[in-house]
Parts: sequence; structure tokens; C-alpha cells
Amino acid sequence: MKRETTLHLLTIVAVAVCIAASLPLLTGNYKIDNARESAKSEVPYNVSPPGVPDKINFAGENIELKRYDRRERMDRELMAFTYMHSTTMLTIKRANRFFPVIEPILKENGIPDDLKYLAIIESNLNPLARSSAGAAGMWQFMQKTGRDYGLEVNDNVDERYHIEKATHAACKYLKEAYDKYGDWLSVAASYNGGQARISSAMEKQLATNATDLWLVEETSRYMYRLLAAKAVFADPERYGFLLKREQLYPPIAYNEITVADTISNLARFAQDNGITYAQLKDFNPWLRDTFLQNKSKRTYTLKIPTREGMYYNPKKTVPYNKNWVID
Repeated sequence: MKRETTLHLLTIVAVAVCIAASLPLLTGNYKIDNARESAKSEVPYNVSPPGVPDKINFAGENIELKRYDRRERMDRELMAFTYMHSTTMLTIKRANRFFPVIEPILKENGIPDDLKYLAIIESNLNPLARSSAGAAGMWQFMQKTGRDYGLEVNDNVDERYHIEKATHAACKYLKEAYDKYGDWLSVAASYNGGQARISSAMEKQLATNATDLWLVEETSRYMYRLLAAKAVFADPERYGFLLKREQLYPPIAYNEITVADTISNLARFAQDNGITYAQLKDFNPWLRDTFLQNKSKRTYTLKIPTREGMYYNPKKTVPYNKNWVID
């Protein structure tokens, strides 16, 4: 009996040791520093702010972030990106599909690659985004501005929702603004606040860079949201986003059909091409009605997703940026 009791106690001790050894794995497998070990909390989880870098390079320029105002603005936006969990995660997933489209167009037009983060700030890379003020598409053009930069905008066709054409239009604006300001963060501020407003503020406040301006909060935050987006997308894992490659959205293969006539029934057109009306609109969101009027006999290119593309295998997804995934 005594021997059985001893064996029983040894078994209990062994189980306790195993449980203790496995606790770090069960609670997240990360290092807990002394400050966290001593922290007292009434909630079942803890959060902490991400660190603010001393500087960040944007479009070839080192932006110093040690000064109090810059540091605290950057801190705010890093926290916003870090703790807007679902939005930030969804945008990373979308970037795998849309950055391969945006980046070559920026390069073709001589725009620094970092300006792709404007599309994140503007729309979270949602091609169907529309603001309460009426700005539309991934680059959030207003109707007049879209037309000014070469986009067709009417009730039947709205190329603000055409990713490639809207990106080319955005490049025209960005190049024009850079010729005026000479630095890309001021260009970004003008994309949000308008060139007239930024130029007027610079003149009145005797400033040469938009980061030194006193602006309305939205525009003031805009520049640091851009910097924070770059920081988070450069290393999502550092900010708590652990994605696997199969969770990213891959580009979907499609065929192109060129049309120069009216399409009286887009639903019938979609069916004739082996897809649904919804899928046609999904791949061509610039089509704004149930028909393509085309009074001017312009030539349009419509995307038709392939069956293989629509039924892609997530496990075969190739990450556009290996830093976005943990596997």
C-alpha cells in the first residue's frame, strides 16, 4: 500500500511538471518580461503599444520621428493599424492580389513604390469603396477630379472603379503635385487636403514641408497613417498579424474581351461567357448599370474570370511579399 501511495504521488508530481512546462505553449509561446509578470489586470488579456522607430524611410527620404509631435502622431497611427485587427488583416490579404497590379503602373510612371500605400489609406484596397462625400474607387477620386485626370465618369461607366485606369490617373496627380512641392509627404498631404489648401497653409505658416504644418486633423493624420501603413506592411508579424500563405487572396486568372458596341443586357452577356452577372460586375466594377450604352463607340476591355481562377486552391497561393506570412 505504501509503495502504491508513493507511485501515485510521483505520478501527480510528474503530471504537474508537464503541465508547468507546457504553459508557455498554451499561452502563446512568447517571452514575458518582468514588467508583464508583475502586472495586475482584471481582464483576461493584455495589450501594449508598438514601439515607435526613430526614423522611417519614405520614398527615398529619411523621416525623423524623434521630435515630440512627429513621434506621438506616428504612435497614434501605429496603434490604430495594430488594433484595427480585422481591417488591417483584410487589407494585407487584399494586397497580395492588388499590389502586383498597382506597383508596375507606379514604376511605369516614375512614381516611388511607397506611394502605393496611399491606396491603403484611401480605401483599404477596396475597389468598390465610396465615401460619404462621393469619392469612389481604390484611389477615391471625386467625379470632377476623375474627369480632369482622364477618367470616364457617368451613370453608365465610371472608371474611378477601374483599378488600372484609376491608378494611372492617380500617377498623373502625384507627378503634378511633386513638381510643385518636391517631397512626397507633402504630395500625400495634398492628395487628401488639396493642393490649394496645402500651398496656402505653407505660405501662411512659413513652412516648406507639410509635416510641419498645422492642418485639420484628418490631413495631419494622413501623412503619419501613410508611414504607419508602410511600417506594418513591411513586417506584419511584428505588429501581431500572423497569416499563412493560404489565407492571402491570390490574383485570379482572367481572359479579356474587347467590345466596341453596345451590350444591351450584361446579365445575358455574362451567361454567354460562362459566368454570373455578379462575377462580371466583380471583375469590372466600372460597369455601373445593367447594360453598356457606349454611344460614343469607344473600345472597352472586359475581364472574364477563368474557371481555374475562380476555383483556386488556397494552399497553392504564392505570397507576393514573403514577410506577410509566417510559413
